[in-house]
Amino acid sequence: MSQITNYNYEAFTPENYLPLMRFDESPSIGVPAPDFPLWRMEDQSQTHLSEYWSQYRYLVVEFGSFT
Repeated sequence: MSQITNYNYEAFTPENYLPLMRFDESPSIGVPAPDFPLWRMEDQSQTHLSEYWSQYRYLVVEFGSFT
């Protein structure tokens, strides 16, 4: 089952969302994030996070949900 399928649950209850909250698996402060694919919004072409690391001294990546 994909993460998206797991995320789209019927009710916002702890038993549904707590298994997805794995903050202990996130990189610690000061540790580089793993490189991963990204898609540009304007044309849906694929790039990688490392492409942005090479362009900027500091890079903030925010993950969130608007649901």
